[in-house]
Amino acid sequence: MQTLPPPAVFAALDSSLSGLPDMEMASRTARFGANELPHAAHRAPWRQLATQFTDLFAVVLIVASAVTFVAWGIQRPKDIGTLQLAIAILGVVLLNAVIGFVQEYSAERTAESLQAMVPHACRVMRGGERQEVPVRALVPGDVVLLEAGDAVPADCRLVEAYDLSVNNAALTGESDAVTRTAEAVAAGPVLQARNFVFMGTDVVVGSAKAVVCATGGGTEFGRIFRLAAAAPRQRTPLQRQVAVMARRVAVAALATGAVLFAVRLPTGQSLVSSFVFALGVMVALVPEGLPATLSVSLAVGVRRMARRHALVKKLLAVEALGSTTVVCTDKTGTLTEAQMTVVAIWSGGATHAVTGVGYAPVGEVSGDGQVGGLLRAAALCCDARLVPPSGRLGWRVLGDTTEGAVLVAAAKAGLDPASDEAAAPRTVEYPFDPVRKMMSVVCAEPGDDHRAYVKGVPHELLARCSEVDWRGTPRPLTADTRAVVASAVDELAGQGLRVLGVAARTVPGPRPAQEEAENGLTLLGLVGMLDPPRPEVSAAVAACRSADIRIVMVTGDHPLTAEAVARRVGIVRKARPTVVTGTRLDAMDDGDLDRLLAEPGELLLCRVSPEHKMRVVTAFQRRGEVVAVTGDGANDAPALKHADIGVAMSASGTEVAREAAVMVLLDDSFASIAVAVRLGRSVYQNIRKFLVYLFSHNIAELVPILAATFVGFPLVPISAVQILAIDLGSDVLPALALGTEPPEPDVMERPPRSRDERLFSADVVRRFLFLGTIQALGVCAVFFWRVHSAGIPYSAFTADNPVYREAITMTQAGIVVSQFFNALAVRTERQSVLRAGLFSNPALLAAGMLGIGLMAAISYTLALQAVFHTAPLSATDWALLVCLGFLLLVAEETRKRWLRRGEPSASGGRAHR
Repeated sequence: MQTLPPPAVFAALDSSLSGLPDMEMASRTARFGANELPHAAHRAPWRQLATQFTDLFAVVLIVASAVTFVAWGIQRPKDIGTLQLAIAILGVVLLNAVIGFVQEYSAERTAESLQAMVPHACRVMRGGERQEVPVRALVPGDVVLLEAGDAVPADCRLVEAYDLSVNNAALTGESDAVTRTAEAVAAGPVLQARNFVFMGTDVVVGSAKAVVCATGGGTEFGRIFRLAAAAPRQRTPLQRQVAVMARRVAVAALATGAVLFAVRLPTGQSLVSSFVFALGVMVALVPEGLPATLSVSLAVGVRRMARRHALVKKLLAVEALGSTTVVCTDKTGTLTEAQMTVVAIWSGGATHAVTGVGYAPVGEVSGDGQVGGLLRAAALCCDARLVPPSGRLGWRVLGDTTEGAVLVAAAKAGLDPASDEAAAPRTVEYPFDPVRKMMSVVCAEPGDDHRAYVKGVPHELLARCSEVDWRGTPRPLTADTRAVVASAVDELAGQGLRVLGVAARTVPGPRPAQEEAENGLTLLGLVGMLDPPRPEVSAAVAACRSADIRIVMVTGDHPLTAEAVARRVGIVRKARPTVVTGTRLDAMDDGDLDRLLAEPGELLLCRVSPEHKMRVVTAFQRRGEVVAVTGDGANDAPALKHADIGVAMSASGTEVAREAAVMVLLDDSFASIAVAVRLGRSVYQNIRKFLVYLFSHNIAELVPILAATFVGFPLVPISAVQILAIDLGSDVLPALALGTEPPEPDVMERPPRSRDERLFSADVVRRFLFLGTIQALGVCAVFFWRVHSAGIPYSAFTADNPVYREAITMTQAGIVVSQFFNALAVRTERQSVLRAGLFSNPALLAAGMLGIGLMAAISYTLALQAVFHTAPLSATDWALLVCLGFLLLVAEETRKRWLRRGEPSASGGRAHR
């Protein structure tokens, strides 16, 4: 297609300069489909549900249930309790699977709705009329109208081009604008054809008409999308830790059950009863409620992050955020507003401040009477358009953002750029090009005068000026005056501002030659602008520093601009940060790069491409860092997918980037990353809390069984069915409530946890052993106290003995009541629960009381007594159990107080990264 002249392009695509007729649209849409990238392949719901049964805990329990069914089948006489146990275990597996499926399915559907939040439209010619249509409605043969600032909506062949330059960074990683032509070019790769523009790239300057050649998955974007989809995604730290924990717990449960089966069999018990006993031990050790609790806790984190403008597409990614040690962030739109804003104007030796941020024309220009002429001239020399709010969209700019900033400043000064343009229509335009670095227009002013207005790079413009406007009076541009202007340029640039010079002259006619229009100029002044940092970013950067998270700016911008923004938001505080350009990165081998990243100082990577970003992410991961990386271009997709946490932009990001990332920032703000890290850390803390909660009661279930075995008691102190009732009826809801605990106050004052830190860390193990031992001693005491109250030998006890039924009821109720107090105790790791507030988590209190209520029903309801072989408890029994639970809380509060006494300050002795 690139070798054809423009008329032949229309013929090849069966189109014309006036566009496709309306009657053709339906057939082409049916033939080519919508102009959108292929949706990511999702597993069918039944496959997602089936995956829930592949969890190691689920596999262990399914096998246990199957064997129990077999045992019941061969049992003579048949024991209904064995059947109840088999059904109960299977019910646990089904419940966990349903909860996990619902949470993951809900999260994926939320992610799919993201695209609807970002409307897209483009301008086309159809039936000879100019129309605005949704991007997804484009078809091959459509004639698209492109102007500066537009995003190219499909792969198109140019048929008319007027000084057109496009930015292909999103597709190729090349940050510099490249010129385009409508003329035929030699055959070769389409991506290198100078007469093609591609989906997702941006028009920098100029205008064009182009014919759509490929849409959706047939575009170059679609090709990269497929490559990114094929790239493997990294497993999160939590995935690795849960897998290790599940294997160890399953092995420990099976080994313990096998040993006790071997111990009990020689005592004269039948094979089936010995097996059921060993199964009870195994069930006591397996945390059946953990998968469901983990899924819901992560889902709570997802919902909390969504409320703070961070959409997480994968549940497990929530926790991975909490272990982030390095954030590689871009600048524009993430740290800044992505809205160029004029903040200073220099004219006649004086600098005038401009207030207001963004594209809304709200603010003031100090001394606007002195700079009105300058701003009018600059606005007349702009191709961009300022568009007022409509629907969900606020003020926005169509075209170059620098020109948009000029138009906003003119409006703040009381000018009406649209009226000025109508009063002084253009007669000729000389667009910006990278060689002369300026743009000029000639306008017909009232009174038959013609004026040339020029804006461009100050030093280039200054060389073409012979006078300077000095407070309304032209003054010759002497060497001294030139030095004053140059000093003003340097001063504005030193503040990190992008500086634009504005000049004008009277010309003899409506269409002077370019050289005549752009020489002998009168300098009107300088305009200083910046993309202002988001106001919330500084606090977010400070929070990340406090959390010992290293922030590395990775940007395609100029080093001076990058450093200025980095200083404003607090990423750079030292006098001399390390600034490395993409050219220097290219000259480094992997060893040099590793040594660079190992240096603890502040690091800015400037003028870099997405390929550089991918290399830096990989190098950080080689050093054991957990890396979060931001990106918005299609070429960022590999880095986003390879990072531990890929973070894409919603408003400014491409669909390819959003698909590759596991988190999408709905507001494009770095502050949302910091909030997400804080919430991710709290999720991990909460996971540790309910691990302590779940495994401490597992000890309380196991120890009485072991004690009964070794003292020769012929029956179990608690049955497998009772254990399942505790695990699901009395444990899951409190564990879920623990998963909703808000972040502790000092969560962002702690260093990130190591990538190699085990979920079952020494602190977690010590804590659940401490709490579990106290619970186990308590329930053993109440069980054997009630057994001894019968005054008969152990060998005389049978399952129907009323005292035995009271004793096992005491065991079950003792675990349930102590777990209520345990839930209160584990809400905080070191802080007193009294300071956190006993009633600050009402869901936890309600869940605990519901568990106790269920236990009361099991004790007093005849139908449940028959299922669980329980007996009614007296008020004295309940009082004794409450006292034991309160002692557990007192013991844990004492332990926390002892830890706090020897604990240094949260931030003491720790250097920030």
